[in-house]
Amino acid sequence: MAKRQLVRIVRTADGVVVDPTGKLAGRGAYLHDRRSCWEAGLKGTLSHALKVQLTAVDRERLQDFMNTLPEAEPGESAM
Repeated sequence: MAKRQLVRIVRTADGVVVDPTGKLAGRGAYLHDRRSCWEAGLKGTLSHALKVQLTAVDRERLQDFMNTLPEAEPGESAM
């Protein structure tokens, strides 16, 4: 998978944020740029990877970003 298809999420002092530059300091994790991957990540794997309990604000911020992502590419099955 090409790195440009991955979105970096970072645990910062201000909470968990999407890092479009890939350069923010902090513990990071990557998710594929498809909504199905984000849905799975928000169910628990993302908080485990970042070693943090997601707050309501974190979840809202990540879900807002997730809603901008495509479901899947034509011919691609959902994960």
